[in-house]
Amino acid sequence: LGHLAVQYAKIAGATVAAVDISDEKLRLAAELGADLVIDARKEDVGAVLKEHGGAHAAVALAVNEDSFAAVNSGLRRGGKLVMVALPAHGTIQVPIFDTVLNGTSVIGSIVGTRQDLAEVFELHAAGRTKVIYETRPLDTVNDSIDEVLRGEVRARIVFDFGAAG
Repeated sequence: LGHLAVQYAKIAGATVAAVDISDEKLRLAAELGADLVIDARKEDVGAVLKEHGGAHAAVALAVNEDSFAAVNSGLRRGGKLVMVALPAHGTIQVPIFDTVLNGTSVIGSIVGTRQDLAEVFELHAAGRTKVIYETRPLDTVNDSIDEVLRGEVRARIVFDFGAAG
């Protein structure tokens, strides 16, 4: 989802900061137009975002509670943390004082509307977005899921029901 989120945000006119722990995904984000890439292995995500004025919105797409906390700490006054990913433990800690004093919000978003989907298709048909994917045989599904859970998949995986690995 991250590679698409970068593209949609750029089309909407946003300045985009991409955060990851993978060199390949950070390179991809930069190639797709991210204005700032933050390596969460080496940098304090919240501090870097604050150095750039803080995020108006942070869309949390990584299935890791720490990633939610990192981007939440980089919100500007009135910023919004939009939770999309579903971390295994299902909870995050929200600092009450920072949330109240800075007027930040935490919201969830799992799906778009039919109109959103139609607009996504229109953007892709017009050549304004690029879906990054790799095709794999269906019999690799278990290994592929393990790779997704380890965060090792570059973007999307499409399974070919007719191919064997």
